[in-house]
Amino acid sequence: MIIFIITEALLIFYFTYVASYTFIFSLAGLFYKERNFQKAKKNFRFAVFIPAYKEDGVILEVAKRALDQHYPTSFFDVVVVADSLRPETVQSLQNLPIKLIEVSFESSTKVKSLNYALKNLGDQYDCAVILDADNVMYPNFLEKMNEAHQSGLSVIQGQRVPKNTDNSLSLLDGLSEAINNHVYRQGTVALGLSASINGSGVSFDFERLKKLLSEMESVGGFDRELELMLLAEGTKVYYFKSAKVLDEKVHKTEVFENQRKRWISSQYHYLAKYFREGLIALTKGNFTYFNSAVLRNVQLPRLINLGLLGSLTVILFFIQNYLHFSYLYWPCLLLVMIFSMAISIPVEYYNRNLLRAIGKIPGLFIRMFLLLFKLKGANKKFIHTPHYSVDVKIDNGKK
Repeated sequence: MIIFIITEALLIFYFTYVASYTFIFSLAGLFYKERNFQKAKKNFRFAVFIPAYKEDGVILEVAKRALDQHYPTSFFDVVVVADSLRPETVQSLQNLPIKLIEVSFESSTKVKSLNYALKNLGDQYDCAVILDADNVMYPNFLEKMNEAHQSGLSVIQGQRVPKNTDNSLSLLDGLSEAINNHVYRQGTVALGLSASINGSGVSFDFERLKKLLSEMESVGGFDRELELMLLAEGTKVYYFKSAKVLDEKVHKTEVFENQRKRWISSQYHYLAKYFREGLIALTKGNFTYFNSAVLRNVQLPRLINLGLLGSLTVILFFIQNYLHFSYLYWPCLLLVMIFSMAISIPVEYYNRNLLRAIGKIPGLFIRMFLLLFKLKGANKKFIHTPHYSVDVKIDNGKK
């Protein structure tokens, strides 16, 4: 009997923590106010890095679109790091006014590509932007980042917005990122903490990025480790919501599974690696580091949390007479979770397409839950997410 009481207590404790965390940061996200940066008095020089591993289908068009900035062309270079691209793709890229750096590794990673490029590019830059091979910057992206950097900010995460929502899976993927933006970026910044780094659409002080990356050998989830290294030296990440980058959302189930497998594996890899440092930071009053190293990473992915909490609420209803604690905890926690997510969803998502997409959530929950038992070794090898489309139009910085 005691084992059931302990299990019930642990489940209530865990889901109370998850629901409370989500509610607090979702609510805080509503009070996020973007800084009013002054117009820049000078132009910093930017290097825009686009690591491209087997991205022959999109990289040529992405490189062209990256050149389409309102920012003066003499103050930024587009740097494509070509890894395992076809010869004809490389030849086409060589005809563009970009810097092309070819790399070849026995085992490819984003960190290796970026480190090689940083070592061979020179130090004539003030800032470095990292994009994914499918990202398209809004035309005013570098202009906005320049203003933010000149205000004294060293690391700035822009907003990634969906490039495609053409099916239910890509819509839900975009919705998930929108909630992440609200909770882990708007909410944390509103409370004076550090925004989480997205892995792309982010701008750094050039020398700081070069130094930190040279100390890294991350395979997956390099953005998580990079964020913690920045916080360890006292640098918070600012979330600049109006600096936008279009990002392709997955629309195939197998790609979704591989991507989430990589994310979940890296999350728990870095939780284990930095858990002790996180606790030490808390004892020293550094809640920002503790939040990024422990509080955020100790949680299961949001969809799994929601699915488990919903399932438990239904199952326990039928055996509530055997529970040691009041059954009312469970529907209350579920309502708090649903409410927190609802206020985190941008208003433009509330339409008929969302209602249709919701029908896919139970299946995705099952797939993601099963991934928890397939994580062994996932963070020791590079799992590539293929991309397919850059067919988007942006008018004066607006989609």
